[in-house]
Amino acid sequence: MSSAQATLVPVPPGLHGYRDRKRWGWLLSVVGPGVAASGTGAHLLGATHVGWFFVPLVVFYLLVPLLDLWLGEDLGNPPEAAVPVLEADPYYRAILFATVPVLWTAVLVNVAFVATHTLPPAAWIATVIATGAVLGFGLNVSHELGHKRSPLARKVALLNTALGGYGHFSIEHNRGHHRHVSTPEDPASAKMGEGIWRFALREMPGAFVRAWQLEGERLRRAGSGPWHPGNEIIQAAALTLGVWGALTAALGAGALAVLLPVALWGAFQLTSANYVEHYGLLRRRLADGHYEPCQPQHSWNSNCLVSNLVVFQLQRHSDHHAHPGRGYQSLRDFPDVPRLPSGYFGMFLVAYLPPLWFRVMDPRLVAAVQGRAECINMLPARREALMRRYGLAAP
Repeated sequence: MSSAQATLVPVPPGLHGYRDRKRWGWLLSVVGPGVAASGTGAHLLGATHVGWFFVPLVVFYLLVPLLDLWLGEDLGNPPEAAVPVLEADPYYRAILFATVPVLWTAVLVNVAFVATHTLPPAAWIATVIATGAVLGFGLNVSHELGHKRSPLARKVALLNTALGGYGHFSIEHNRGHHRHVSTPEDPASAKMGEGIWRFALREMPGAFVRAWQLEGERLRRAGSGPWHPGNEIIQAAALTLGVWGALTAALGAGALAVLLPVALWGAFQLTSANYVEHYGLLRRRLADGHYEPCQPQHSWNSNCLVSNLVVFQLQRHSDHHAHPGRGYQSLRDFPDVPRLPSGYFGMFLVAYLPPLWFRVMDPRLVAAVQGRAECINMLPARREALMRRYGLAAP
């Protein structure tokens, strides 16, 4: 048994006085999407300075990483005796559902404003990026809802992905990514030596193709073809066309000119998360040809307090992949899993500069797997160079 597995032993029962100290902090996940509309809101209230449009970017990509650095890591875990109560508490589900109208409002308000106002180019770009960031956040909300057993939660997850034209996400993530994660077969697992821009060109189309194949297989087992109305990708696409069509009819072609880059940036935020979460980590192939079961050490983890409160603790990704049924409020940290030097907001900025990313993460990756080449998912074109550079021996 690995040390990561050993930490999964339940805490002895009897801790009946446990209270979630972050209970009210999770409301940051509800408030967070609304920040994207702060610049638009300020101008609707009479503010004229162009700087207001940059407030969301400053909050997301500067303030949150600085707060993470200042407040440090949250290393606490809920005792196992308290987990059933946490999982059953309707408060945590209510927060998830409450976030959906907030992010839809933020996106629709921003799109309507930008489509009907003449803005300086910098303000236009800043608002599009902030709005796309909210769509990326919306995919994270759908990610959490899509793992629930409730049919309602899964339908809301599907509806939510449709806002950004990414309705295949839940299918691909639940039935594809979780099965093939940290293997060369997974388009959503980045390889060592693969920059994020190259990864995006592989991951974004690959995710859609795999989702369509998986949904087609499901429908064939039910005796239908892939173009059946029960195809959830088609359902989400119909909703996307309906929402986008209504906005274009109401606001003019300018709405579509905003929606397309916003949706692209929103999808790229998901791609950025995928890139960071499993970079270079590899599940070993067993003697029977199958890969070893996914364990906590096959995902990068972060315990940064503020960013975890903003993204429903997505950054405790090690426990999520090892135990996808756990709700965000119950996810645990393990002391011996691969650990990111910052939260996602900071790591995204590093990833967008591939030479800096390789300098920061490649040595960390080699150290995380204790120099075992058989535990590294390498880009084939750079394998020999990476092996030489880090003194790795062929398995």
